[in-house]
Amino acid sequence: MAKPAYRRILLKLSGEALLGSQAYGVDPGACHKIASSVKELVQLGIQVAIVIGGGNIFRGIKGAASGMKRTPADQMGMLATLMNGIALQQAFDQIHCESRIMSAIDCRVMAEPFCWKEALKYLDSGRVLIFVGGTGNPYFTTDSAAALRALEIQAEVLLKATKVDGIYDKDPMKHSDAVKFERVSYSEVLAHKLQVMDATAIALCRENGIPIRVFNLFTEQALMKAVLNQSAGTLVEGL
Repeated sequence: MAKPAYRRILLKLSGEALLGSQAYGVDPGACHKIASSVKELVQLGIQVAIVIGGGNIFRGIKGAASGMKRTPADQMGMLATLMNGIALQQAFDQIHCESRIMSAIDCRVMAEPFCWKEALKYLDSGRVLIFVGGTGNPYFTTDSAAALRALEIQAEVLLKATKVDGIYDKDPMKHSDAVKFERVSYSEVLAHKLQVMDATAIALCRENGIPIRVFNLFTEQALMKAVLNQSAGTLVEGL
């Protein structure tokens, strides 16, 4: 097996990654598959932190579009990420892989409050970290939370898991002639509005030199290939 390209990673998962074959909610089978893939990385000595979204349960921006105030709508979205984090931790427990949930919102009965110093200690001890609650603030996406946490834990790469095998010049689901990028710069992503992650997340990574690898989570050994840097997906960096 090739040597891992990174020692410490931040994995950004959408809430939809936990859907499995369901239309709504959490599929334990999907959680188990993700947890098992992450455990393989831990066994290679890679330190793993995860930021999880909540779109499989509630998406704040949709709540706002239906007439809710944006702040409480986003707060509901933050709570959805906590539910997903608990489900994912249970999957880790079942395969005997130690993990901790750290939350940006205060909910101490279910998760520890986020503290970057404690986070680094957990990572050094081999525990998987699950970050929930986004940034703890409305109007910020979990993409922004992923970029922020990647900076705080000094991750070497931000892995953005999607259902598409990288970044294209247009939607490959709609356009058969869409062209995939093997590598692309932060500035090109922003200038061409490639919609990899939100602009705040891209700008944070650009300003601090954190590469982003966008890959399809649902292909065979996808996460392992992304960490081994085997040309999985698309790499976003300062070219």
